[in-house]
Amino acid sequence: MTTVSMRGPRRGDDPGRRRNQRRRLAVRRNVTAYGFLCGALICFAFFSWYPMVREVVLSFQRTNFVDAPVWVGLENFVTVIQDAAFGPAWKNTVAFTVLALVLGYGVPFVAALVLNELRHARAYLRLVVYLPVMLPPAVGVLLFQWFYEPESGLFNQVLGFLHLPPLDWLNSTDTALVSLVIVSTWMNLGSGTLIYLAALQTIPGELYEAAELDGAGLFRRIRHITIPQTKLILLVMLLLQIVATMQVFIEPYLLTGGGPENSTVSVVYLMYQYAFNFGNINGGNALGVMLMIVLMVFSAAYLRVSREDKS
Repeated sequence: MTTVSMRGPRRGDDPGRRRNQRRRLAVRRNVTAYGFLCGALICFAFFSWYPMVREVVLSFQRTNFVDAPVWVGLENFVTVIQDAAFGPAWKNTVAFTVLALVLGYGVPFVAALVLNELRHARAYLRLVVYLPVMLPPAVGVLLFQWFYEPESGLFNQVLGFLHLPPLDWLNSTDTALVSLVIVSTWMNLGSGTLIYLAALQTIPGELYEAAELDGAGLFRRIRHITIPQTKLILLVMLLLQIVATMQVFIEPYLLTGGGPENSTVSVVYLMYQYAFNFGNINGGNALGVMLMIVLMVFSAAYLRVSREDKS
């Protein structure tokens, strides 16, 4: 005789209960990761998003941070556009960016190629290349200030040794901006070189071996293997380079003060002057909004072109 149990399923066998237990276990397991993520988001929102929103708001106001702010519409934008230094600031910023691309974008890639081909003292040379990055930016800039001294500077001593006339590096409108580009390239050489070097070391060695068997020389290997294999990192670094150089500030601030004759004043340096020298922080915010819009439009267009090129 078979006995039929009249009891229902045990509580522990409830599928819904087991599902909830697994969900709680997963949340408990990842609570640390969620905590770090929330902390990063809070810091990013407080130190990045909020200042950007605040900058946009202040660009449409007149305020001294004591009295109540007054909305003035586009008055701050009109004020900075009518400034005599507005045009030269944008012109110098664009010229600095172009010159920095010629030097600062190509030189680290070439340095990475050379380091990647070396078999001895590679670690030591990496340290030498990266050393300028470890220096505080102000120290590097002031070091070059001595290099650029008209009489006792290192660069003019080298020119004299080569029987060439000395140059008035920082005091001439012809050489001042180029001098700043040289400083910026030297200070940022290490970071770009190590990034490119890491990308080069991910390229399979079999590709180079096959190219060598086919009789390909060094330049053909670089053209047909190295550049295509590192195309993604090259595009990313190009975007980062342009965004960073458009915000040049410390070089003109410490070396030239925007001179001579406004030949090295940049948009960010003009923002600093409005905020801290002219006492017009709202005008500085208006300039910042203009620069932010330009960089956002450029970045969006660049990413769109890059996406279409990949497809």
